[in-house]
Amino acid sequence: MDAFSPALEIADAVRRKEVSPVEVLAAYLERVDRLDPVLNAFAFRDDDGAQARAAQVAERVARSPVEDLPPFVGVPLPIKNLVRVAGWPTTYGSRGASDAPSEVSDPVVERFVEAGFVLSGMTNTPELGTISFTESERHGVTRNPWNPDHTPGGSSGGAGAAVASGMAPIAHASDGGGSIRIPASCNGLVGLKPTRNRVPNGVNQLEGLTTEGVLTRTVADTAAVLDVIGRPDPCCWYNAPPPSRPFAEQAERPPGRLRVAAATRPVIDLAVDPACLAAVDEAVRALAELGHEVVDATLEVPDAAGFVESFTTIWNTGSADTPLEDWDAIEPLNAVLRAEAAKVDSLTYRRAVADTERRCRSIIAQFGDRFDVLVTPTMAVEPPRCGSHLVGAEDAPIVALLNCYPMAVFTSIWNVTGQPALSLPLHVAPSGLPVGVQLVAGPWQEGLLLALGRQLEQARPWADRRPPVS
Repeated sequence: MDAFSPALEIADAVRRKEVSPVEVLAAYLERVDRLDPVLNAFAFRDDDGAQARAAQVAERVARSPVEDLPPFVGVPLPIKNLVRVAGWPTTYGSRGASDAPSEVSDPVVERFVEAGFVLSGMTNTPELGTISFTESERHGVTRNPWNPDHTPGGSSGGAGAAVASGMAPIAHASDGGGSIRIPASCNGLVGLKPTRNRVPNGVNQLEGLTTEGVLTRTVADTAAVLDVIGRPDPCCWYNAPPPSRPFAEQAERPPGRLRVAAATRPVIDLAVDPACLAAVDEAVRALAELGHEVVDATLEVPDAAGFVESFTTIWNTGSADTPLEDWDAIEPLNAVLRAEAAKVDSLTYRRAVADTERRCRSIIAQFGDRFDVLVTPTMAVEPPRCGSHLVGAEDAPIVALLNCYPMAVFTSIWNVTGQPALSLPLHVAPSGLPVGVQLVAGPWQEGLLLALGRQLEQARPWADRRPPVS
């Protein structure tokens, strides 16, 4: 078995009894032993528990008809260190968190288990998932397998480094401002941020800005996982409407001729690296070759400054639901953001939410009216060097967040509007670092993005790329 095999192929081999879940897990744990001392992708390992779970799955495979086995039977899956897994400590990347094991698993974790995954450990995240560098005082620096001097992005950087290096075939991730798509871009992976409330996980975090997902090597894996975790939850306040057909099926159907527009100017005044512009040019050429209509349209964001201000008011409350024991032990940046959030009264917060919703309407309305799909760079920069977000933050901790803007300027807007967005590893910079391209569609149109992503995957294959640290 190749460590870089897609998750669906591994599950198929397990289903056909060509390989045991115990053997699959052992192969990946060996790679973690060998590679994680360099990359630091894992915050927690449960090798004994994972081996016991793999053995239980192996027994199920032995006694069950093939058609009764779940879609990802026997596939190892690490979980991001921002959600709860029963029996494991969730530290949220913070020194203020307890080491006590969680008593319950979050709903998205339960759905992963139902799908047959073997939970294998927890991947690193920055404290509270706030920034796009996976670095924390508690768990240290996570590094990019394409060049360990550079960041794998964040906040799902541990997940990205694990999948890109072959320490995991697939990994859970989450996205509140780009935290699936940014690591996808930095690590040469596929990363989908689903529509707002597509993936229920108990509560509507950050007004639905945050969502759960995965980092994968293939569009097919991403689509099949969305079918598993993207089912409506009748106990949740909000749910996206179910798809007309399974996402895995939609991904394999040609999307028809689409109107495609490109946007390479950020909504705030930031320079864009040449490699990121080249990646969009390459994507647009490929889409034209596939028969899509490339239209001359740019995204219009009215009152961008007001949009950012309202978003910031919401974003600053991100720590509200985090169950830390010692808030005095959190890092300076998160202390500043929490203090700023505490200054805002509930009426002001409600106005910020309403203002944000109103501003989003004119942005969303452009999809289907002026174009069907928007193409942007995933990030405005190549993966930065580890620690570079801290330059200038010694006396002003907020600078650490401002230094992340070039990584998130093209991604965070779609968390606010709630639209689905997909990062694809279409380009490699002259530096040898991956550079992602982002596709954005209208609300609830993950199926369209997956179908278009599958077309591009076939036209510009990336499956044979391997990072040096692998």
